[in-house]
Amino acid sequence: MKKIILIGSGGAGKSTLARKLGESLKIDVYHLDSLFWKPNWVDVTKDDQRKIQQDIVKKEEWIIDGNYGGTMDIRINAADTIIFLDIHRTICVYRAFKRMLQYRNKTRPDMGEGCEERIDLNFLKWIWDYPKTKRPEILNKLRQFSNSKNVILLKSPKEIQRFLDNMQ
Repeated sequence: MKKIILIGSGGAGKSTLARKLGESLKIDVYHLDSLFWKPNWVDVTKDDQRKIQQDIVKKEEWIIDGNYGGTMDIRINAADTIIFLDIHRTICVYRAFKRMLQYRNKTRPDMGEGCEERIDLNFLKWIWDYPKTKRPEILNKLRQFSNSKNVILLKSPKEIQRFLDNMQ
């Protein structure tokens, strides 16, 4: 595992797992949210998103966390390991809401500078709908790569912890 991507719903724990994996494996971590958002929630263009990722995936080792379905193929094609956090939506909504309260009017560590956390009902709805709208296409995509990549599905906080414990 030298080129790892983490995908999953908001609130699934991608950034936390990426950080812990980076520490354990001594690999640089790239949080797409921090790379794709400029201050005051101004997003970078799709072309810039592609260029940023193409530059990262040329490196020998990396961990990238984030979904961004429009550019996911760049990461999937370059990765040797794909970790999908398939966490139940109630846990994800709870965590996202908790994070919004914890970092309200502050920038969280895995977010772009100047992007203060806020309550966002559209984001909470996206998380709630994720199992119906995004999960099926991701699982289908992962099946396509199951013979050529190390595909890891983690379905609960306990499975994530066991995975981390086995990394050490």
